Amino acid sequence: MTTKKRICTVIIVLVIVCTVCVGGFFVWKKTGKGGSKSSQKVYVQKVSSLNTASDFKLSNRSFLGVVEAQESVDVKYDSSKTVAEILVKNGDSVKKGDKLLTYDVEAINLQLEQAKLEVERLQNEIASNKSQIAELEKEKKNADQVAAVSYTTQILSLQSDNAKNEYDIKAKNVEIKKLEASTKNAYVTASIDGTVKNVKTVDKLQQDGGDVIMQITEEGDYRIKGRFNEQNSKDIMQGASVIVKSRLDDSTWKGEITSVDTSPQKNSGDDIYSFGSSDEMSQSSNYAFYVKPENFDGLMLGQHVLIEIDNGQDTSINKTGIWLYSDFICKDGKKNYVWAKDKDGKIEKRYVEIGQKDEDNGDCEIKSGLEKGDYIAYPDKSIEEGMTATTNEADVSVPPNDLGTNDNSDGDTEGGDEDIAFDGSDEDGMAIDEDMLASMTDEEIEEYFNKLYGEEENAENADGENADAADADAAFAE
Repeated sequence: MTTKKRICTVIIVLVIVCTVCVGGFFVWKKTGKGGSKSSQKVYVQKVSSLNTASDFKLSNRSFLGVVEAQESVDVKYDSSKTVAEILVKNGDSVKKGDKLLTYDVEAINLQLEQAKLEVERLQNEIASNKSQIAELEKEKKNADQVAAVSYTTQILSLQSDNAKNEYDIKAKNVEIKKLEASTKNAYVTASIDGTVKNVKTVDKLQQDGGDVIMQITEEGDYRIKGRFNEQNSKDIMQGASVIVKSRLDDSTWKGEITSVDTSPQKNSGDDIYSFGSSDEMSQSSNYAFYVKPENFDGLMLGQHVLIEIDNGQDTSINKTGIWLYSDFICKDGKKNYVWAKDKDGKIEKRYVEIGQKDEDNGDCEIKSGLEKGDYIAYPDKSIEEGMTATTNEADVSVPPNDLGTNDNSDGDTEGGDEDIAFDGSDEDGMAIDEDMLASMTDEEIEEYFNKLYGEEENAENADGENADAADADAAFAE
């Protein structure tokens, strides 16, 4: 072989080697990290489990309630006294503290005088007995032994009478104080605001017996009784604003917690509030609270409702269908898309149509492009189409929720839904989960960033060098 031919052969071999190396490099860049995209797994979740539409799912700030009749209070009178006058009639509205009836003060004064005379009589009897005891003591000193026993018996009897009389005086003094108080407050007052019902006349009261002379029902026809658990009791307090939601339609009512009953409520198997467990030690106690809505339009007695603490949430948005947190939405120019699992179990870019947005809760309506049975992934800069979808977090190649940004935008956002685009990323385009970092120790944070940046870059560099060496060896071998 001539020198010229040798030079041509070397040049041809060098060209082949360069071509193989360059081609291998581009293949490695295209597939990512020198491997097939299909072998990398991305964690996906079912849309129905991520759906934020308000299908009346209970949360830790939602409570079951039922519409019931207003509280009714029995007004009792002191049967030992004489009713002088009933000051109200059926249908009257009264406020707490209003007078309902008066007692006969003259009869009370008569009882008071009799009690005082009785005390005076008992005191005189005690004084007389003490005088007799003194005389008997003198006579006993001069008596013989047999007579002394008789004197002793008489003295003990008089002392016993005085002890009984002193007890009776104490009891009468208590009665006198009550009677004196009755003369100052010779009337019965209302204990709540409400409407007077079932008033009995004095004659009717005497015929029927008993001590209930009337009833007072709280204002309004209904109230709402809610049930809360000892574990979420911190959310329930008198005066708190609430939102009452119908379970029949989209109706809502504003209201206020008027009272809280801290007496444990009983659970039963058919109680809507029961947890269904018969193990007393495994249960937690339930308590009742009462809500007064601003109006009762559309409410029915016995109707079951949901009660939510009013934190200023927007109740004008009726969330039906599919609603997702905006973090799941990515931008592709003017279009919106999510990373979804296709029919073959691979990750695809699924374009969706955005409807209403709830700025307060950070979610938006998905009008088309997704079904509740579909699976989607939380966006990450490393996700690409063709990767394998998995529902097992332990199998994922892409962290399920650590990174919050997808940098797949074409840069043209004019006219699109700019507020859906991601924000808060670091200089590399990857969003840092601040809540997660706040709960980590310094060592855990260092390890996290090493894995996120250092180790990953080292692995990429190592994979790249290995791939280049392998391609070169293969080329020379050929």
